[in-house]
Amino acid sequence: RKTLFPILALIMLLSVFVTACGGTNNASSNKTTEATKAPSTEPTAAPEASAAEMRSYETTKGTVQIPVKPQRIITDYYGGELLSVGANVVGVEPSTFDNPFLKDLLTNTQDVGAPVNAEKALELTPDLIVVMYDDNYDALSKIAPTIHIPYGTATNIYETVKLFGDIVGVPDKAEQFIADFEKKAAEGREKLKGVVNENDTFGIYELTDKGELWTFGNNAGRGGQALYNALKLKMPTKNSNDNQTLQLSMELLPEYAADYMFLTTYDPDKKGDKLKELKESPVWNGLDAAKNDHLFYNDFDTYYRYDPIAITAQIDLFVDMILERNGKK
Repeated sequence: RKTLFPILALIMLLSVFVTACGGTNNASSNKTTEATKAPSTEPTAAPEASAAEMRSYETTKGTVQIPVKPQRIITDYYGGELLSVGANVVGVEPSTFDNPFLKDLLTNTQDVGAPVNAEKALELTPDLIVVMYDDNYDALSKIAPTIHIPYGTATNIYETVKLFGDIVGVPDKAEQFIADFEKKAAEGREKLKGVVNENDTFGIYELTDKGELWTFGNNAGRGGQALYNALKLKMPTKNSNDNQTLQLSMELLPEYAADYMFLTTYDPDKKGDKLKELKESPVWNGLDAAKNDHLFYNDFDTYYRYDPIAITAQIDLFVDMILERNGKK
């Protein structure tokens, strides 16, 4: 019995030591696991995206499985459309940064090139890619679910906002945006009551750096949706929405002229020569709009834009121009 007690004590001591070592190993293991989960610079929503619930979405390329609630989206030319419904846009093509209506919303968004550069897209770890052009669709599809929405898929602000609200999984935000748009449009129409004649016509035109002159309808940018759809102002008699864009000769211009004429100039090199020629033209100066001081020379980048955010902002811009020219501001 005397020899048995020391042996039992030794066994118990060894058992405690082994248990202690095991506890140390577990703690070490936990530390290693936590180290692999080192603090990330990515938003906290990103890890959830990889395990996000998916759904089927029909596209021109077939059925694509996309996240029900995408958290990190890359696009080429749909930045404004996605931002209008509150999407987290992490990458866009470079000219989006020239959009004056989106600059404040792109502070955490990166340039991904045009067409979208696959390597840059991979760095941004998107869980959804939305493109207007399918130049490198296959490469992008290997990075994240990719939706191809060809230009012209949606024909007005209502269809556009609903489309992207569905893609982002936020139909309620789409409805709210449309409600705000309709409210601003109604306010604009009210401000113009008694200022413009109900028979007055309003035309949108563009001069190019090659001297070409174009007129535009209600869905080709240049403010058409704001002017015609929101404010419900009349087009020139000969124009129609059947011709969203129509090139004019100077001889034909008087037939497509309006009581109020809004001109943008596409002049990327800022030469100014073609606009100078137009302003000196007897045809241009002979128009009623010129005689009545109803010619407006508008900034290209501001009025070229046709995303929902731009269209909504353009309502106030047109209203303010018209009021000011009529001595009401």
